[in-house]
Amino acid sequence: MTDARDGQLEARARQSLGESGSAIYEAALSALRRRSARGAAVDVGCGTGRFFSRLAGIADSYVGVDAVRYDEFPATATFVPADLNHDRIPLPDTFADIVISLETIEHLENPRRFCRELVRIARPGAWMVLSTPNQRSLVSLGALLTKGHFSAFSDSSYPAHQTALLDTDLLRIARENHLQDAMIEFTCSGRMPFSAAHYPGALSSAFPRALSDNVLLVGRKSL
Repeated sequence: MTDARDGQLEARARQSLGESGSAIYEAALSALRRRSARGAAVDVGCGTGRFFSRLAGIADSYVGVDAVRYDEFPATATFVPADLNHDRIPLPDTFADIVISLETIEHLENPRRFCRELVRIARPGAWMVLSTPNQRSLVSLGALLTKGHFSAFSDSSYPAHQTALLDTDLLRIARENHLQDAMIEFTCSGRMPFSAAHYPGALSSAFPRALSDNVLLVGRKSL
């Protein structure tokens, strides 16, 4: 039973290839820099650990947490395995000054339990950044109207993508966890409907909710 579950877990994890888009990494990094975040970083759902090198000058240390360790994961970073659907994050309470979770929450059965774990490992005053597909983009709403599902939640994305969250859901979760200065931000990078082309940057920046493929929640654990 355990072996079968482990095999399914790895298959689901590898379905995403352990990578997020560059626009997501840049938006998360910008959010941390604008808030002068510094200290020990934990990247939950780290995949290949691609975000590690971007944290130079911000993170004093880096721990990546994921279901599988990819060959590309940096040799100089620390990796901790975890089944995020069933296990607690295997780190102590108040461990991190920065908690990052990019394009992970949509893969999980219980997003609120997951966010409580992110808050648990954060120190008082720690900054948290998480991202997920933006269900209120024109592309995603168009898919819902014409196909009956959000664009990132088609049958081909299942079971890797399980839980669709709106930006309003993210803010509610932030309030439930007493996060301070909680804000919604967008990547300002989005694909045009029925096309592989992206909107011009100036246009997506002018209408970020409608024209961004991904949304971020940024908040700070209460002191």
